[in-house]
Amino acid sequence: MSNSMRDLIDGEAELDDDEDDESFDGETGDAAPRRAKAAPIDDSSEEEDDDDDEEEARKVREGFIIDDDEDDDEGEDSGERERRKKKKRRRAEREEEEQLDEEDLDLIGEANPEWERKTQTQTKFKRLKRGHRDEDRGTERRGLAEIFSDEDDDNEERPYNRPSHRVQADEFDDFIEDDYPEDDEERIQRQEDMEVARPKDKGLIVDTTGLDKDALDDMEAIFGNGEEYDWALQLEDEEEDREREEQTIELKDVFEPSQLTEKLLTDDDNEIRINDDPERFQLDRKPFKNLVITAEQFKEEARWITNLMWPKKQLSGDLHGPFNRAIGKVLEFFVIDGVEVPYVFQHRRDYLLHTKKIRNQSSRDDPDAPEYMVDAEKLLTQDDLWRVLDLDIKFRSLIEKRNALEKSFDNLKESSGVQDEILEDMIRQAQTMEELQDLQDYLNFQYSVQLKDIAAMGDGVNKEIKRPGAKSALFERIRKSNVTKFVRAFGISPDRLAQNALREGKKVSSDDDEMLPMDLADSLTDGDFPTGDQVISAARQLYAEELFVSPRMRKHFRINYYQMGWVSCKRTEKGLRKIDESHPYYEIKYLVNQTIGDLAARPEIFLKMMKAEEEGLVEVRLSLENEREFRRLLYSEFASDNFSDLADAWNTERQKVLDIAFTKLEKVIAKGVKDSLRTACQEELLKTCRELYFKRLDQAPLKPRGMVLGTMPRVLTLSNGMGDPNREPVCWTWVEEDGRVLEHGKFMNLGRDESQREAFTELVRRRAPDVVGISGFSADTQRLIKDVEGLISEKGLMGPEYDDPDTNEYRSDLLEVVVVNDEVARLYKDSPRAVADHPTLNPLTRYCIALARYMQNPLKEYAALGKDVTSLLIHPYQQYLPPEKLYKHLETAMVDMVNLCGVDINEAMTDAYTAHLLPYVAGLGPRKATLLIKGINANGGVVNTRDELVGDPERRKLPVLGPRVWNNCASFLFIDYDTTNPDSDPLDNTRIHPEDYDLARKVAADALGLDEEDVKAETDENGAGAIVRKLFKEDEQEKVNELILEEYAEQLEREYQQRKRVTLETIRAELQVPYEELRKNFATLGTEQIFTMFTGETKESLCEGMIIPVNVRAVKDDFAIVKLDCGIEGRIEAHEVSHRHSIKDVLHVGQTTQAKLIDLNRKDFVGKLSMREEELRRPYRKNMEHERGQWDFRQEDNDREELREKDKTTGRTQRVIKHPLFKPFNSTQAEEYLGGQPSGEVVIRPSSKGNDHLAITWKVADGVYQHIDVLELQKETEFSVGRTLRVGSKYSYSDLDELIVDHVKAMAKKVEELIQHEKFQKGSRADLEKWLTTYIDANPNRSTYAFCIDTKHPGYFYLCFKASRGSKVNAWNVRVVPHAYELLKSQYPDMRALCNGFKLRYQSEMMKMQTGGGR
Repeated sequence: MSNSMRDLIDGEAELDDDEDDESFDGETGDAAPRRAKAAPIDDSSEEEDDDDDEEEARKVREGFIIDDDEDDDEGEDSGERERRKKKKRRRAEREEEEQLDEEDLDLIGEANPEWERKTQTQTKFKRLKRGHRDEDRGTERRGLAEIFSDEDDDNEERPYNRPSHRVQADEFDDFIEDDYPEDDEERIQRQEDMEVARPKDKGLIVDTTGLDKDALDDMEAIFGNGEEYDWALQLEDEEEDREREEQTIELKDVFEPSQLTEKLLTDDDNEIRINDDPERFQLDRKPFKNLVITAEQFKEEARWITNLMWPKKQLSGDLHGPFNRAIGKVLEFFVIDGVEVPYVFQHRRDYLLHTKKIRNQSSRDDPDAPEYMVDAEKLLTQDDLWRVLDLDIKFRSLIEKRNALEKSFDNLKESSGVQDEILEDMIRQAQTMEELQDLQDYLNFQYSVQLKDIAAMGDGVNKEIKRPGAKSALFERIRKSNVTKFVRAFGISPDRLAQNALREGKKVSSDDDEMLPMDLADSLTDGDFPTGDQVISAARQLYAEELFVSPRMRKHFRINYYQMGWVSCKRTEKGLRKIDESHPYYEIKYLVNQTIGDLAARPEIFLKMMKAEEEGLVEVRLSLENEREFRRLLYSEFASDNFSDLADAWNTERQKVLDIAFTKLEKVIAKGVKDSLRTACQEELLKTCRELYFKRLDQAPLKPRGMVLGTMPRVLTLSNGMGDPNREPVCWTWVEEDGRVLEHGKFMNLGRDESQREAFTELVRRRAPDVVGISGFSADTQRLIKDVEGLISEKGLMGPEYDDPDTNEYRSDLLEVVVVNDEVARLYKDSPRAVADHPTLNPLTRYCIALARYMQNPLKEYAALGKDVTSLLIHPYQQYLPPEKLYKHLETAMVDMVNLCGVDINEAMTDAYTAHLLPYVAGLGPRKATLLIKGINANGGVVNTRDELVGDPERRKLPVLGPRVWNNCASFLFIDYDTTNPDSDPLDNTRIHPEDYDLARKVAADALGLDEEDVKAETDENGAGAIVRKLFKEDEQEKVNELILEEYAEQLEREYQQRKRVTLETIRAELQVPYEELRKNFATLGTEQIFTMFTGETKESLCEGMIIPVNVRAVKDDFAIVKLDCGIEGRIEAHEVSHRHSIKDVLHVGQTTQAKLIDLNRKDFVGKLSMREEELRRPYRKNMEHERGQWDFRQEDNDREELREKDKTTGRTQRVIKHPLFKPFNSTQAEEYLGGQPSGEVVIRPSSKGNDHLAITWKVADGVYQHIDVLELQKETEFSVGRTLRVGSKYSYSDLDELIVDHVKAMAKKVEELIQHEKFQKGSRADLEKWLTTYIDANPNRSTYAFCIDTKHPGYFYLCFKASRGSKVNAWNVRVVPHAYELLKSQYPDMRALCNGFKLRYQSEMMKMQTGGGR
């Protein structure tokens, strides 16, 4: 990598206002507390000196004081000037190196929005940056040549005007020029004369002391010339240089490691920037940086990947060979050529196809038809390429583990002469990590003593060896005893038994010993095992352990578990009550006998099982479908074929050994299979998520009628947010096609207010939008849509004109209204990015802007999310996936789409939204994208040609990318063709790679009918791009369709061994329409999607048959209008209420009651409900169809009966409270319900303490929920709400609304106040303690405190403080109570009072401690 590129990366350190609480001590080098601005007394004289130096340095920088180095006398000799220049240059270089780069500081600043960097002089920064250098300037040591000079006195007036007797240099030597120019001989002679006349000691400085030379010689003889002190001066110089190096300030010295990691500014990040390899490759292969794969392993990898991918490809059998070769070629592209998936798919697609020529049957009838046709079979898709890349990383992991295992085995053979056929045969055959782990376990068990000896030898004799565990020590004792003879008497080795089970080789039967087991055991007793029973027990344990670690036996078990494994769920006691019928885990609560194939087809089910098991709600059991038969067959392979009492006795022993081993093997294999199955299910679900996300990305901008696909629309967007559009403001924004927000405002009641309707009409006619976009957060948005559509129709507001292909006339239609997918806008409106983009706008207006930009280019909006993309609901079960894996798979979809569309590099330099696409370009990533932008800015900020990115010395362009990264990204970064710029190449605006430019020019020349002489003449005159420019200029692109490209392809393959059929087709397409829009049309939302977006309800959460709470809004004679929790309206007919009573007697306005949903119209957002008693008696049950034997109905019925008995015992019945916040939830369901809602939201629910209690759950913060027990007093009936509601012993309320407002909401307000306080820190208590420690280390003379949330005790906060550097971090609990904070039993009304109260209380406590200590 060139130095110029390194210069773009290496940052320079500055400090900023983020460090305003600390300064730098010039003497100690430590951070010191900053002096208070109002301090009347300056307690350090050194500070004044520093400030003086600071002021002087500032004046030097501003040009008010001329530095001594710049004011040297003309008479000073050149050597002195040179030394001064070198000193000055070294100092300048050091200062430059110690500064942080401006752009690095800007990146850091993004992490802390409140952090700003002053542009004016910053005293504290200057002191920190210089360190000791201020002192060095004042007492700068002169060089050796200056030690005895009186240079400092040169400017002083000579006393008494005494004449000087110093020997003076003739300063007029060169003043008078020769009258006549000298010739060459005279010049040479003059130089020789000057050389002779030059004094021998040419290093002598011209004397100015008034002494003659003899006197000076005498003085030098006596005192010396100072050269004998060179060594001391050199040591001092070295010491100073070392001190300055130690003081060099780097990013990591100024900022927190977390900040550097977040902004990708660590040393590792810089190394990734510098290395000329694709960024994603570097990150993926980082763990295997030192792994070298041999040519043979490379071929093995191709076979390994083929075997894994082939079964799912569903290709014909004769394509297995071509498929394997295609895999090998793709690996070559990835590993050797270092190119990413988009490059391979775009420019090496010929290698992903299998082509063969077949005779054209129609050529007989049509003489112009080609004789042969090419039949192409697609071997690998773009998804397959990502799969190959993923498997390449897994294979590297496999090879690394195998290499380590082979090395251990080789060490054993060398040191101990071990020969083991099992390891010799199986290490090379291992295809999975499980098999390698089996071999590793076997090696560790069989040769534990030898491995410890090798470790001791390798680490030195004196190294303390870890004492073996009791288990391994026991087996070593058994091996060294006579018990091993009994083990051999079992008649067959564990490995041979495993080979029998696997049907490997000829079956070997067990041999029976001549003695009965008990007799043999008695004969083998010794000091370690003195009885026969102990001998038999030890032998069983050893043989069972050898069976357990046998790699082949584990392989046999694993195969059977995969083929005949059954997965079943058994609920735990905790899950019995927690998983009720409305719980998401209910569908797996009684699921049994699921085969591996069943779960592979429904991966989300198994992932849900594993998640429930992690939460302790169920136990997932893996068993064999025919375990009894499996045991019998295995025993038959172990048992002796003999028939006698002796054989029966030995077979009995073998059976007991097998039972011991079976239990151990069953446990380890079941765990391994479950883990492997979980990984497989995750990969399948991740693949589905990638496909769904790719579909969302595969949307072109919304196309105005009559425009070309890809044209940006002019958009007017509106939203009512959560409000009622007839009562609350509707925000709107006008966004131009280039993304600029030109106008915004608010409308009120577009449905009825005529003035507002006129204002809307005027806006539309003035701005002439291509489309109107609407979205919102509530069901009321549907009314806004109808109001706007009606207004457009009534006023006749028309959309843009377009050419009607049917009539060939211009026409226009009514302005189109589009409901916009707002998933990105919801994340954007309150994000720091939105606040930075539009700091003065309210969140709803920012939401409208995001809607408009989504319509203009969905890809850019999704790309701008970065890692927040995992917050989108891509798949209903994505919460069961690891977030990092989910992000990586979603990123691959983004990479594919960005490279399909390409990025205008010059637009990315000026538009931040376009720049968000750069990290996804092939070869780049977030680190290299910032490097690219920085490099282009250094080159002038504009890219004229693709070649400039690797440097152009003629135009003085520095290289900003290495050749390999450039090769990856070149064709995906396009540059608009400028017809007025002679250097602009039309091919730079296409998907054609620069490596194929010559081929494209050849195609263009043939299309124009130019011969070689014409081409040469044209290119000589107008450059290499002249032919394509001519094709575009003459508008002859269509002529490329007349070319027969197959002949080109055959010639290239025959003469140059290059497969370019697909590349030639790409060239043909790009020469006609450069970078044509290939995405699908903008996706409009369907009825179900709109309903879910506005209400948050899906078919699973709201459907016919459910009993739900409704709030009565109006009651008529024959019907009532109600509103559901999700915001939609419902209608209850009179006959659906009661046959005995009038509807007005049963219902009244404001009442909350339960009703069954009997019909739901998702298009019109209305529902029909019933309150008849017979309907309410039948609870809703989700329809779950299970095949016979796959659901434990008996256990389900038993559990229901058990729960009923428990409810009878505790008196607990299902209560229904008529309140809109009431939900029939338990605590877990309440937390899940509140999980997606903002902090402060509340749920009222039944209490497990009985009918005289209620429970209230409210969301304190993300993941923190407080459950409040409410005691009901003065109850009229068992099921009515008490007239007095008591919380604890202090707080009483008259009704639920008062309790919610004055208790819960009051505490929520206090929580919000505390979280918004400047002393609040996000994160755990451990994070806060770390922050306090770091802060005090940087400010050792200060003390500080901060708050953080106590997640274990909802409603409490930690007040952590650190009094000094040497003290530990202490914590006091702060409890949030209604309208106040409670600290040490004292209440404070607000945060200011709480902070002051803490300080006073702390001082009081310290006084008590000191007083107590004095006694």
